[in-house]
Amino acid sequence: MARIAGVDLPRNKRGVISLRYLYGIGPTLAAEVLAKAGVDGNKRVAQWTDEEIARIRQVVSEYKVEGELRSEVQLNIKRLMDIGCYRGLRHRRGLPVRGQRTRTNARTRKGRRKTVAGKKKAVAKK
Repeated sequence: MARIAGVDLPRNKRGVISLRYLYGIGPTLAAEVLAKAGVDGNKRVAQWTDEEIARIRQVVSEYKVEGELRSEVQLNIKRLMDIGCYRGLRHRRGLPVRGQRTRTNARTRKGRRKTVAGKKKAVAKK
């Protein structure tokens, strides 16, 4: 099993697909990493040799991935919240940050609906 940056890559998938299991590596970067390492992207992970895995590890170590990238993103969000900018306030309140509407939708950020009781009608006195 190929273990790169602390993540076990799936053995039965193509290399270009399995590298995407690393946080911070998408389709383009996965192809770029394999090209730099000189490994065929269509080759299955199970078919990689130890030498190829070592070369891929070497290339991946040049990029920010996994824990280092996650901590950087969290620090950036924390900085926005500390300075109190608009984006930071949206993060703090758990609302969409990039200008999406919130009157309808936005359930992913806001969470499950919290039902608020409707306004009671005034009782007419005689």
